[in-house]
Formats: sequence, structure tokens, C-alpha cells
Amino acid sequence: MVIVAGSVTAWIAYSTSDGLVAEDYYRKGLVVDQTVARSQEAAKQGLRLQARLAEHTMDALLVATNNENFIYPKRLRVTLSHPTRAGLDQEFMLDRVGDRYGGKFRLPASGHWLILVEDEAVSWRLMGNAVLPINGELTIGGP
Repeated sequence: MVIVAGSVTAWIAYSTSDGLVAEDYYRKGLVVDQTVARSQEAAKQGLRLQARLAEHTMDALLVATNNENFIYPKRLRVTLSHPTRAGLDQEFMLDRVGDRYGGKFRLPASGHWLILVEDEAVSWRLMGNAVLPINGELTIGGP
């Protein structure tokens, strides 16, 4: 009986394709590579975001210290993510007005938050974190 069970198990293992699993890991690896490349692009440009969070607004200044020819996007996408409570995550847009960006959002609960800032073309990204409520200015990225 043990020989039959072992033979059946060996046949199933041999005849079953695990290509889908490998393909899934390969795709995830490509996404990680693209994400790292976007962070590296922000560093190459010397991007830094200085932001103030008020009750329902965010006012920010984006600076490119390494590229005087940097083309500032019309809008920035901001994602606030709670490390353990995904239901509290939110995404909003900041519109460019002059040399600053501003937008409205729901001020999240106090605690630790991850902040992702990226352009609409998704060619670069800045990652940071903050403990809310915050007094003063928050800086993400840059030297």
C-alpha cells in the first residue's frame, strides 16, 4: 500500500505543472524592480517634498535639487497607508497652484502612517512616514 501511495504521489508531483507559481513570483519580482527604479529616479532628481498637514488640507512644496530642468507635474498622487489597518488607507490628489501643491483630504487618526507621493505618470515616487498629529513641516525624500 505504501508503495502505491508513494508512486501516485510521485506521479502527481511529476505531472503537475508549477509554472504558474513561478510566473507569479516572476511578475512580483518585476513589480519590485519597477518600484525600486521609481525610488531611484526620485533620488537621481534630488526630489524632496515639504508638506504641512492641517485639519482637512495638505499644502506642499516639491523641490528637485539635482535637476534644474525638472518638469514639475500638474498633480501629485498621495497615498496615506496605515501599517496595520488597511481600512483606514486613503488616496488623494494635490493640484499645482504656482510653485506649490494643495488638496483636501480627511485627516487620518493619530498614529504611525506611511506616505507615498508620486507623479501621475508614475515615473518616480517618494516614500516617507509620519506620526500624526504632526506639528510643523514634514519632509519626505531629498538630502
